[in-house]
Amino acid sequence: MNKIIQFGEVVDGYDIPVLNEREIRAAAGLLFLMMFISVMSAALIANFVMLKFAVIIFLTDIIIRVFISPRYAPTLILGRLIVRNQNPEYVGAAQKKFAWYIGIVLGVLFFTFTVVMNSVSPISGIICFTCLIFLFFEAAFGICLGCLFYPMFFKDKVQYCPGEVCDVNDKQDIQKTSWSQILIMLGFIVFIIIIVNIFHESFSEIPYDLFGLDDTGVFREWK
Repeated sequence: MNKIIQFGEVVDGYDIPVLNEREIRAAAGLLFLMMFISVMSAALIANFVMLKFAVIIFLTDIIIRVFISPRYAPTLILGRLIVRNQNPEYVGAAQKKFAWYIGIVLGVLFFTFTVVMNSVSPISGIICFTCLIFLFFEAAFGICLGCLFYPMFFKDKVQYCPGEVCDVNDKQDIQKTSWSQILIMLGFIVFIIIIVNIFHESFSEIPYDLFGLDDTGVFREWK
């Protein structure tokens, strides 16, 4: 039983339980994709069925991670299969567990408002948006936003953070950003603004059906 219900893996060379950040990022990407598609379905065509199922899947997966073991969470299993050929990147399990507790709180609230109460409100929208932000930052950047709050509640030093951000190191040259790069980024933003202003009206026109294959009348309804 102790081997089944445990949080984190014991790995030689690490004095605390750890998790594989690569499979966590993969799982976060899968959950983000599922939640994003279901949110778009609800927002664009007012179909909340997929969103309700997505909330249940999200909450169940996070509960399994925290209260049983991450190794039995479906999305982490799938994430492990996806990145099985990549060398693992070990991170401390404690801060991940704390972050997933936050996920449980958000999931329970969202489940209550969306599934139990069958309601729509700015509250549920903010909760959903927060979940998407947390998942996106984990999947895209390897930044665990929930982990950032761990030191506020626990005095023990955070160990083995993704990218070794817990350790104070001098940035290498490849990590440094020059003023010329900043100016290029700002110039790119200005370029996008100019393009939007110039082509907004022409880009807003509904595309015509090039081959006349639209039998559903979708394009005609939009027009």
